[in-house]
Amino acid sequence: MTLPSPPPDGDFVRIVEVGPRDGLQNEKTQVATADKVALIDRLSRTGLLTIEATSFVSPKWVPQLADAAEVFSAIQRRPGTACPVLVPNETGYDRARAVGVEEVAVFTAASEAFNQKNINASIDASIERFRPVLARAAADGVKVRGYVSTVLGCPYQGEVPLADVVRVAKRLHALGCYEISLGDTIGVGTPRKAADMLKAVAAEVPLPALAVHFHDTYGQALANLLACLDAGVRVVDAAVSGAGGCPYAKGASGNVATEDVVYLLHGQGLRTGVDLDLLAETGRWLATRLGRETGSRVGKALAAAT
Repeated sequence: MTLPSPPPDGDFVRIVEVGPRDGLQNEKTQVATADKVALIDRLSRTGLLTIEATSFVSPKWVPQLADAAEVFSAIQRRPGTACPVLVPNETGYDRARAVGVEEVAVFTAASEAFNQKNINASIDASIERFRPVLARAAADGVKVRGYVSTVLGCPYQGEVPLADVVRVAKRLHALGCYEISLGDTIGVGTPRKAADMLKAVAAEVPLPALAVHFHDTYGQALANLLACLDAGVRVVDAAVSGAGGCPYAKGASGNVATEDVVYLLHGQGLRTGVDLDLLAETGRWLATRLGRETGSRVGKALAAAT
């Protein structure tokens, strides 16, 4: 697949590292607060520009991230590195702001069935829940990222109409989200479908405001990513060591590994600013904390080569 001729600086891809949040929230092994802090500090030394640090959701929902405030307060903030956090509502926003958070993310799904099952609300109701968050963030000068999940399939309703994906993404952008991450939550997408989905959303939301987020359940994540790079996307979500899983798909292998994404991007002549060796080392360090092998093929290959 041939990448398009990039515009000025179009050869730079910003990676949004979601391991400390989306990765860890689905890991069964409980990770110590000090290790979460060490993970984020290690990641910030690799050159990553955006590291999603944690989630200020109810500890009842996600016990793994009950220490969100402690983690965020303890990390070493590096100039030029953003550390956004996920907030589900105003309560989460208040908790995040109390410890100095400067960027947040909100989430919904393109599937009505998924929203009902996951958060017991319709798509419209879920958006109404965080509308006050967006209003307060605007007043506070806090940036807001929006996640749209199940863009290529839903575990409950199956196919998700493209029109629904476009409608939800367009609405989040109109409400003030500076960037919309389009997530294949259960990893069922394939390259043509992924590219078609991205192009459909990009017809209504500016392409520079879009990111892609792939899970590797069926081994398609890197292929899907390449198809979306070909279509012009330049922001990519990934999780170090392939951390996470998907609670909605038995046997799901979780987020695409950041190490594998960086190796692909560098091989395509694209820039990330990330030190791959340092990143892979961090991925293997995390894997030992989780009591397993790294989920990154590149991480394993680099370890074997040394």
